Amino acid sequence: MKKSILFVLGVLLGTIATYFYCCGDLAISDDKIIKPSGVITPAQAKVLDANWTRTRKNAVDGAAGRPDNRSAWWSLDDINNYLVYAENQAGSLGYKMDGIRVYLGVYSGNAPNGRADYTTMFIVPTGKKSHAEANFNFLNSVVQNGKSDIPGADGFNGGDPGQPPSSNYPQQQ
Repeated sequence: MKKSILFVLGVLLGTIATYFYCCGDLAISDDKIIKPSGVITPAQAKVLDANWTRTRKNAVDGAAGRPDNRSAWWSLDDINNYLVYAENQAGSLGYKMDGIRVYLGVYSGNAPNGRADYTTMFIVPTGKKSHAEANFNFLNSVVQNGKSDIPGADGFNGGDPGQPPSSNYPQQQ
């Protein structure tokens, strides 16, 4: 009887230890989730999309000579990896990264994968000179408020276009 109680206790402890070892990252985190400023509802996104369609689509499609791309998609892994990469590169360039900026661009006529002459979006890091690198005079401290593109930093493109490229929000796959 004593051996069977120890056996059951051992199995129970082993099961609990295995759960926390294998599935520990599934445990609820104590980190507070903060809703960033600027979050919009799907209804607000539809209004913005409809406004763009009403006021810009004909001009953009006319300039492109066909229905143009109007969105970009990046994987979460690619975005996270780029942010880590860009923050590291910013530091090596003597800057403190404080955000990103999204620009519109157009692929050249010989771009691969059917992207020739389509609109694309790319991301660049923004920031300001780190304190160690900054020239501490009054004018620099007033002018250096961040949000400036970091000179010499690599941007991030490579997002996939909409499917099809002219799709409105929301896109469903």
